[in-house]
Amino acid sequence: MSRVTTIIVNYRLKYFLEQTLLSVREAYQKVSGHTIVIDNNSGDDSIDYLKEQFDDVTFICNSENVGFSKANNQGFNLADTDYILVLNPDTIIGENTLKDTVEWMDSHDDCAAIGVKMIDGNGNFLPESKRSFPSIWNSFCKLFGLSAIFPKSRLFARYHLRYLSEDEPHIVETLAGAFMLLRTSIVKKIGGFDEDFFMYGEDMDLSYRMSANGKACYYLPTPIIHYKGECTKTESINYVKIFYEAMHIFYRKHYPRRSFMSKIFVNGAIGMRMVIGAINSTIIKPIKQKLKRSHKADDTYIVSLNPSPIIKILHQEGFSENVHIISNLNELTQTHDTINIIIDDREMNYDSIINSIMKHTHKNRYFHIFSGRNNIIISPKSQR
Repeated sequence: MSRVTTIIVNYRLKYFLEQTLLSVREAYQKVSGHTIVIDNNSGDDSIDYLKEQFDDVTFICNSENVGFSKANNQGFNLADTDYILVLNPDTIIGENTLKDTVEWMDSHDDCAAIGVKMIDGNGNFLPESKRSFPSIWNSFCKLFGLSAIFPKSRLFARYHLRYLSEDEPHIVETLAGAFMLLRTSIVKKIGGFDEDFFMYGEDMDLSYRMSANGKACYYLPTPIIHYKGECTKTESINYVKIFYEAMHIFYRKHYPRRSFMSKIFVNGAIGMRMVIGAINSTIIKPIKQKLKRSHKADDTYIVSLNPSPIIKILHQEGFSENVHIISNLNELTQTHDTINIIIDDREMNYDSIINSIMKHTHKNRYFHIFSGRNNIIISPKSQR
């Protein structure tokens, strides 16, 4: 009998989702599970394409985009396993991810949910892996950069709990909806996600209600890759409005006495982010693009024993110079030059890929994964 039901809500992320499903299938080798994909009316060939590849996955196709909360609740209603994994379609989990988190849940009766150590596609730790409840003060410190200036301060850095080690387990207040292993009995008891949250805030609200029922959320340092930003374009003003309005719903629901103050804060935050966004798009972004053009990657390293199809793609895209073939990442030498690194997924499982990227991360290294199943290179922030 399956122990985990994995629920993934998709919206136009065909190739990223394929990687996610492959990594989940690897994880099922150590913990039995079943996967449900809910497509929020992507309007492309995502589901037709994936159905041919994954006959062991249940696909549900909505006729409209019903939002993250409602789509996940559709999956919750079908789950009859001990645990439910809520997973984003732009993630890669390791072979041991489910094993580690399920074993922890089995041995901790107080645990209702588990989040993990999320890294981006280049191996950088994502601070939203662990958070506190979004009080107005915590949100203020995040918005105005105080948490970044004082990352170890218990006063200024509470939003992302930056003063807690990313390499040790902790009880935390809030987990990220990109990866949440949930105890099914608790989720169904409290009614799943609140569908007033279309997108953003639903994970904080669920964490809050689990805490109110006397259960804890745990952060574990088990690593996964989260291609942050592929599900949503986080620089758009539409994202800013949805995010801060979700914060207001949270305040109104759980801190009703602070609702008026939260509305003022939300409107102020939206205005501030609009100003910052305008400065970024008209001044900062053009400068960054100019610098990027002048500091293109000097070399491309292919980690593969059979690099021919990867080289062919690079030639087609005009990257035929300064290409080096290596058998593993340990062959990389220390360099201050900007380099691209392409890892062949035909020769490494996802657990090894995640750990290799973490081990060899560097500010001047950009990692990509060659998908041998469909002969494409998958990169952060793109679907080439």
